[in-house]
Amino acid sequence: VQLQASGGGLVQPGGSLRLSCAASGRVFSIDFMDWYRQAPGKERELVATPSSGSTYYADSVKGRFTISRDNDRNTRYLQMNSLKPEDTAVYYCHAVLKNRLEYWGQGTQVTVSS
Repeated sequence: VQLQASGGGLVQPGGSLRLSCAASGRVFSIDFMDWYRQAPGKERELVATPSSGSTYYADSVKGRFTISRDNDRNTRYLQMNSLKPEDTAVYYCHAVLKNRLEYWGQGTQVTVSS
């Protein structure tokens, strides 16, 4: 399984970005995909993940970020609105296979600054 993340960039506070993560390879083996981020000097943290038919969002992004999917394109999206400087991080897509193996995308930089 290969994961290709894109859509990062520089945005002003209050702005929006949409990240994409395209999966390829043995996509039929994927159980679920989610998003993490890692800010400078901090540990990687979970941003959003499917959970029991719904979606878990980190408290810091709840109400501002939304994940969605396009099954035809094997792509997951992370819509980020009302961005804050503290959202600055490298964002990673992550896939868990049905056999519990995990794969990571290469990361895409999001910088929120005026």
